[in-house]
Amino acid sequence: MEQRTKRPKSAPKRMTAVDLFSGCGGLSYGLLKAKFQVVAAVEIDEKAQRTYELNHPDVRLFKQDIRQVSPLDVMRETGLRRGDLDLLAGCPPCQGFSRLRTKNQKIYVRDERNNLVSHFLRFVKVMRPKTVMLENVPALGKDGRFTKMKNRLAGLGYETVVHVLDAADYEVPQRRKRLIMLASRVCIPLIAPAAKERMTVRQALSGLVAPSRTTDKLHALPERRSEAVRKLISLIPKDGGSRSDLGPEHQLACHLRSDGFKDVYGRMSWDDVSPTITSGCHNPSKGRFLHPTRNRTITLREAALLQGFPRDYLFDVTHGKEAIALMIGNALPPPFIAAHAGSLRDGLLAARRRTGAVATRRKREGR
Repeated sequence: MEQRTKRPKSAPKRMTAVDLFSGCGGLSYGLLKAKFQVVAAVEIDEKAQRTYELNHPDVRLFKQDIRQVSPLDVMRETGLRRGDLDLLAGCPPCQGFSRLRTKNQKIYVRDERNNLVSHFLRFVKVMRPKTVMLENVPALGKDGRFTKMKNRLAGLGYETVVHVLDAADYEVPQRRKRLIMLASRVCIPLIAPAAKERMTVRQALSGLVAPSRTTDKLHALPERRSEAVRKLISLIPKDGGSRSDLGPEHQLACHLRSDGFKDVYGRMSWDDVSPTITSGCHNPSKGRFLHPTRNRTITLREAALLQGFPRDYLFDVTHGKEAIALMIGNALPPPFIAAHAGSLRDGLLAARRRTGAVATRRKREGR
């Protein structure tokens, strides 16, 4: 009797994702960690484009203003058909929704960048992805345009869930409150559960050599301070100290005139998460950005690690500290993205199994 050879099972189809407003690639890296294949991204800034390409060379990057990008062009160049895409993800520029701009509790903020939310929706309407992820500052949730987008998604058959979460609860070693919206037309979207423990500054920076001894050009970028500022930094108590711990004779004149912004010229604590990493993370006058024990601010490599980037993530140092700090501060923390993208992936896999089971049953029944 002839023995049949079993056919090898075909490898499961990789789940696809498109990254809108990709910046330097934090969102894409998070999607990659969640086992999505990012097939296309859109970014307008030239320096961010360069950084993205250094780290994601296989992704089709559309180097344009998203308002001039056609979703049909993205589909044509990636071989996607309407409804094929597993995940459309993005973070529309959020400066217009920032806390400082909305401190007067205005729900509608007049800033042209805020209207980019509508272009995110435009891609959803045309591409009809199976799932959607949008990340932004918490104030976006109070804006009428966001409510309108959620209603439009419901009309297109998407179920949505929206939460304001702290990235520190998702293995990102910094406090960072963010709004996350997950939507799906094939499964129930679920927010990922928080990690059991928080990652600390000590854990994130463990093993880094001193900037003076490193071969990492990003870590070695020098800082320039006046003698007065260097002396002030040296006096601030180690491991969480603040300028508030100093007497008036040791404080800068501008600090004596202001009772606010207590974190300015403050040190991070080794065994806690860091404060929110912003574009001013290399400047002690912008927040609590001093190294826990060294008499300096954190380096840009340290800032990237506190955002959740891997140690070998590439940045072109010829772009300068200001431009790189802006990219890092605006980036989406990859572990935060990976957690929620992973939750969507679980839902997609379950939906795929259900579809396969139905198809198999119908085949057996001869339908």
